[in-house]
Amino acid sequence: MKIGILAITEGGKKLAGKLAAKMPASLVLPQEGGVARTLAEHWREMDGFVCIMASGIVVRAIAPLLQGKEYDPCVVVMDEKGRHAVSLLSGHLGGGNDLAREVAALLGGEAVITTASDTLGLAPLDLWAREQGLVCESKKALTHASARLVNSGTLTVFSEVPIVSLPPGLVSIDGPELADVVVSHRLDNYGTALVFRPRNLVVGVGCNRGVPVAEIRLACDELFEQEGLSQLSIRNLASIDLKQDETGLLACADELGVRIDFFSKEELNRVANITISEAALRNVGAIGVAEPAALLSAQSNDLLVGKRKWHNVTMAVARANCTLSEQDRALQNI
Repeated sequence: MKIGILAITEGGKKLAGKLAAKMPASLVLPQEGGVARTLAEHWREMDGFVCIMASGIVVRAIAPLLQGKEYDPCVVVMDEKGRHAVSLLSGHLGGGNDLAREVAALLGGEAVITTASDTLGLAPLDLWAREQGLVCESKKALTHASARLVNSGTLTVFSEVPIVSLPPGLVSIDGPELADVVVSHRLDNYGTALVFRPRNLVVGVGCNRGVPVAEIRLACDELFEQEGLSQLSIRNLASIDLKQDETGLLACADELGVRIDFFSKEELNRVANITISEAALRNVGAIGVAEPAALLSAQSNDLLVGKRKWHNVTMAVARANCTLSEQDRALQNI
């Protein structure tokens, strides 16, 4: 994380220098125009701020800058003696709670965490989901489920992804009917449950030269709708390396917000138990593109959807192996 440190008193500035020396990714910010102006100037370029000053000053300074916890950098407020590091803003998704713990540990102080899930020893659902690579379908449902977890202490979880372990407060059940939280790549009616989509589907794509992005997206839309799959679960696309400059395919990946893995014909030809494509053999020298590329990228033998053919596009879907666990990777290095 790139951290900006601000201080206004002489004692605060000395502490800021001491902290910056212990945090290589931090920078003491000059304040020629005051705290509010400095924060505004650096708000989008920093991942977080440590403000060594009264919390009231910081609250008034950041108020006009706030957009939402998905966008705002984290803010930690500290007294000039280094006794308390208060996570003031973006404690979970922005990493403010972790930053407060780190700063307190470096300076021999105490982290002050006020988020309910942390103080109760429960899982912060938003942070846990992000660390597990899960995509939330509804922010409103996430807010509701988080409140219910705090109030009741327990949420039931049904997952089509294997569960190794779950954090405190989350309890696995065998079916979605009574689940508070559902983890699935399948489209279905899950009632009022909070639905998370695992990023575990790889879409293999073969296409003719010059195919427009709209045609590739239409094929993807039709395939996922027909198979009852959520496109939020797409981890990446995969194809033959001859398509590395295919503009429609590259644009499709950009629109979906995913990467593309490319493989040589030799790699594709080593994949067993796929549908042999005479057209692919004739045109690119590979036994297939969509199916073997999807399987190679997913590093599994789970071909969820076999090859489907449109006029200029061929697609297949493989499922990558993934699991859910209690482990929060964001806290491992603290």
